[in-house]
Amino acid sequence: MSALARKDEVDAAAGLRALAHELFPDLHPRGEIRWLVVAAHPDDETIGATWVLSRSDSASVLHVTDGAPHDRALWSPDAPDTREAYARLRAEEMRAALGLAGVGPERIHRLGFADQKACAALAELSLQVADVLAALRPDIVLVHPYEGGHPDHDAAAFAVRAASGLLARNRIAGPRIAEMTSYHRFEGQLRTGVFLPGGGKAAERVLGTEERALKTRMLRSFASQSRVLVPFGVQAERFRAAPAYDFTRPPHEGPLHYETLGWPMTGARWRELAGTALRELGLGESRWR
Repeated sequence: MSALARKDEVDAAAGLRALAHELFPDLHPRGEIRWLVVAAHPDDETIGATWVLSRSDSASVLHVTDGAPHDRALWSPDAPDTREAYARLRAEEMRAALGLAGVGPERIHRLGFADQKACAALAELSLQVADVLAALRPDIVLVHPYEGGHPDHDAAAFAVRAASGLLARNRIAGPRIAEMTSYHRFEGQLRTGVFLPGGGKAAERVLGTEERALKTRMLRSFASQSRVLVPFGVQAERFRAAPAYDFTRPPHEGPLHYETLGWPMTGARWRELAGTALRELGLGESRWR
């Protein structure tokens, strides 16, 4: 049983159901709502979805990457000597953090793409995500928005929608797609914990004292990422029903956040890869809800 559900199982379940109804008023599952959080990296699920994970006894987490880039310049200053060891450290930190929320290893799934490399294999990523969706059959998937904050975040957003399209083509009912916040650049500034404007109303959940303390402990479990996690607060989390995206167009005007960091990936190249993946998958329509 999850950390908060142990304290008040009824209130936890009611809170999850209320959020689901706020996001999708026409969703009426017969039993417990099945949630799946799709995160680009270990720690993204804690940043964006602690409120959900700490309340659900059945929510699962799917990590797209192992959190360890090939480029050592992008590693934490105190990272181990090899990429493989760094990936193992990221996994250990993630399991410790999720354990605090009551999410055991049996509910954690990993695809194992290298950090920064998910967008180079969008078609394969989408097929793997489709397999996970078909196996777990979640009612709601929580994933990153398409906002240009990180190329892996945008890859996760793409893959969930492409996977849903693949399931629909095979006449398999897919999940409702919702979004959790991460980060992006807006009006020249890094913003965390909020969505880009124009994507629909967000459902805000203010964290109580115990919830803030739990999220703080979870974030501290990611010791190797302590510098990266400084901008992220623990006061509230926001969710919304996923808007329709055209992944062949920029998410906003001006430079994307990752383009300002000197990384090799550019928005133009990312969109080119997305277009190629759409053709490979036979998904001619690039907009999905």
